[in-house]
Amino acid sequence: MTKKELQKTLIVTTVLILVPIVIGLVIWQQLPEKIPTHFGVNDRPNGWSSRPFTVFGIPLLMLVVQYICGLGVYFDPKKRNINQRIYKLTLWIVPVITLFVMFSIYGKALNWPISIGLMTSILIGLLFIVLGNYMYKIKQNYTIGIRVPWTLNSQENWNRTHRLAAWVFVIAGLILILNAFLQQFWLIIVVISCIIVLPVGYSFLLYRKGI
Repeated sequence: MTKKELQKTLIVTTVLILVPIVIGLVIWQQLPEKIPTHFGVNDRPNGWSSRPFTVFGIPLLMLVVQYICGLGVYFDPKKRNINQRIYKLTLWIVPVITLFVMFSIYGKALNWPISIGLMTSILIGLLFIVLGNYMYKIKQNYTIGIRVPWTLNSQENWNRTHRLAAWVFVIAGLILILNAFLQQFWLIIVVISCIIVLPVGYSFLLYRKGI
């Protein structure tokens, strides 16, 4: 991605990330002073934030994350190894999550009949499936992928680890979508653990075999 393309994408995604602030200002008087911003099992709120922090703080924090991701990849010494579709995909993850999170929070604050647990599981599941379909295409770099000492030290280790990770991500995504209707918290913990442990553990085993 050229500098001009990056700038254009960052401008568009910045606007999208800031859209919830405009919406928040429009419905400001309808929002309570304390807004539920974190939810546990069965969509029960277990964390609250002030109205100003919710409307302004969360989108602005997500905007910082967006620029860290975008500029981090752009200045990666091995950025030429990063597939352009994957690069663009990473730049759209934060805006999509921001819009989803903010409109879910607004919806709950306004007593809309929405299930955050259901929607979150489906969104994250789809995200993992999309990432899994690109995972095996990721070449060795310092910002995207399974970046542990063993993969960064060996191209073969990197390739094998990411081929496994691709399957792990897709299967995890399907399970999370199924769990959107089962709502089993323990299953989420197991899936997330497998996403982290299996690729890293496999990479270490390859390293022990001299790969």
